[in-house]
Order: sequence, then structure tokens, then C-alpha cells
Amino acid sequence: MAKEHSDNIDELIQVAITPQTALNTHERINTVYSGEIVKMEAGYAKVMLETIEGMRADDLGLVHGGFIFSAADFAAMAAVNEPNVVLASCNCLFLAPVRVGDTVTFEATEHQKEGRKRNVTVRGFVHEIKVFEGEFKTVVTERHVLRLDLMKNIDA
Repeated sequence: MAKEHSDNIDELIQVAITPQTALNTHERINTVYSGEIVKMEAGYAKVMLETIEGMRADDLGLVHGGFIFSAADFAAMAAVNEPNVVLASCNCLFLAPVRVGDTVTFEATEHQKEGRKRNVTVRGFVHEIKVFEGEFKTVVTERHVLRLDLMKNIDA
């Protein structure tokens, strides 16, 4: 038993000293409503959303889909992890309801890079039940999207 305990301590020490990729985007997002990153590597992010009363949509405890989408989007942005990544489009499916009190785990995997474009697949689960799946198309801009001159090519 003592040997098993020391192995667990060694594992905990290794996890504590293993560097995790630093978050370079969406640093000020409200993690209460968009989930917390629990694992992040190049091209991958795992986000957990603890659903709370403030997400309730009805008397039976259904969580509004906007919160589910927000956490999925945050996972996609973290998987890309570029300072100026923005969502261009998304095709998603809400596959099962989420209830207040459920923990939704999202896994986002970047699977295509083409110039400034990045495609990310995000899947969300409550236990083993898939509740969400989406394909997020993102763009990495040169500057923050609010600092881009989007009107420069429009004739007056």
C-alpha cells in the first residue's frame, strides 16, 4: 500500500511540473458562463462547464443552448490559441438536453490549417452522452478584429 501511495505522489508531482500551454486568447472570458480550461496543448483544448441556476431556461431545469455554445466556442478558440482568432462560421448540433447541475466536458481539436484559416471540431459530453458537436471555422487576423479597418475597401 505504501508503494502505491508513493507512485500516486510521483504522478501528482509530474503533473504539477509538466508545463501546460499558456492561454493566448480570450484571457478575460467569464469562465462561470463559458467553462474552464482543464487541459490545453497545441491544437487541442478541453473545457469543463459546470452548469448553474443562472443558465436555467425553464421550470424543469433545461440549460439554455447559448451557454453550451459559448463553452464550445471558447474550447475552439483555446485549441487555436492565437491572440487574434475570431469565429467566422459554425455548423453545430445540439444532440441532447443539458440540465442545471450537469457538467459538460468539451474537447476541441484543430484539424485543418490553411493560411489564416483554422477548422476545429468540438464535441461536448455529459458523462458518456454526446450533447453537442460542431465544426468551427475560425480566422486568425493580423490585428485585433476591433482594430481592423473593415471599411477601407468600401467606396464612399
